[in-house]
Amino acid sequence: MFDISTKHTGVRPSGTPVFSDARQIGVKCAMFSRLVRRTHMYLALFLAPWMLMYAASTRVMNHRAVFLERYGSGPVPFQKERELVYDASFSPDADLKTISRQILTSLDLDGAHGVTRRKDGAIVINRNDLIAPRRITLTPDTRLLLIERMERRPNAFLERFHRRRGYATGYRLDTAWAVTVDAVIVAMVFWALSGLWMWWEMKVTRALGALAVLGGVGLFALYLVML
Repeated sequence: MFDISTKHTGVRPSGTPVFSDARQIGVKCAMFSRLVRRTHMYLALFLAPWMLMYAASTRVMNHRAVFLERYGSGPVPFQKERELVYDASFSPDADLKTISRQILTSLDLDGAHGVTRRKDGAIVINRNDLIAPRRITLTPDTRLLLIERMERRPNAFLERFHRRRGYATGYRLDTAWAVTVDAVIVAMVFWALSGLWMWWEMKVTRALGALAVLGGVGLFALYLVML
């Protein structure tokens, strides 16, 4: 005899069928799997430019000797862009940061930068820029302002891209960039975890997937010990 209670037959007292607990779990797992796969795909599509650039910049740094043979060793040289007399005055209690912001604003070059004062009193501003970094030098005695632009080299551009930071600059655009980089980091962790989920979900790939996981972990551990 069969028990005809709704718990085991999956039938409501009214006669309409209901999902069993196992089927409900299966439906939820299928929905979760679909969410994981879609998120995996759309994150990859959205962040593809960053991943391609990080891949290219890492390759450049890993094969730096090739570019040194072509361009030579040493820092990338600057080329004179323009020169002018700076007539504006500074507040007596202005620090270097305030002075640099004033100079850059007057040149329409305000943005992330570093500033130092040389032993001869000259103020040197290094204006960060992915495409065209500039060096602005103000000589207080002559009020001469020299603007130089870094020579364009593809390897230098890619390395600047790879190392670009944002939170410490105080500029909103750089902060937005830093948030995007954090999103890339989170995405890479998610891709690793979602890849494990999708591998385990597909039974036909479990054997080869296990070999891939063990091989990757083993090689990584070997590098940790040997390097």
